[in-house]
Amino acid sequence: MADDGQYLQHLQDYYARHRVLPSYSRIGELVGLNSKASVAGMVLRLKGEGFLESSPDRRLKPGKRFYERPLAESVRAGLPSPAIDSNPDGLSIDEYLVAHPSKTVLVTVKGDSMIDAGIHEGDVVVVEKRSTANIGEIVVAIIDNEFTLKRLQKVQGKIVLKPENKAYPVIRPKGDLEIFGVVVGQFRKYR
Repeated sequence: MADDGQYLQHLQDYYARHRVLPSYSRIGELVGLNSKASVAGMVLRLKGEGFLESSPDRRLKPGKRFYERPLAESVRAGLPSPAIDSNPDGLSIDEYLVAHPSKTVLVTVKGDSMIDAGIHEGDVVVVEKRSTANIGEIVVAIIDNEFTLKRLQKVQGKIVLKPENKAYPVIRPKGDLEIFGVVVGQFRKYR
């Protein structure tokens, strides 16, 4: 049986470089299949698994599972543990972090006021836009027409925005405090 997983990896790499899937003939060249029937069979299997779909004009496009990445069981950050070579499940980062796509924005963090919460300058936070938040949640708030990223807290019965870096003061809004959204995740790219 053909290794559709390897074929899919070639297609994912091609898509990452070109932002489009190749034609059937180019797919054959790319994955090393010599016949149109072999390519068509492989594409059909990948469609059946949800990795590929056809657009209304019958071109190939990524399917729902195209962006899944292998999810290994775990890795210890302390002492090493035995390596297990297993078939990991797949995980789509978007599906994992984004519950409401129409209400979700990505925001690049500037500054270091949240480093003790593990949020560093240059990180990207996943923000679910909503006008309310629970005490203790990390929020993007609007104060005096400026955005800030802080933890929502209550001190002596009043709402405050607490930085997660002792070098910064707690923000005690004098006027209206507007919640833009709540941070539901984050990621960073190591160079």
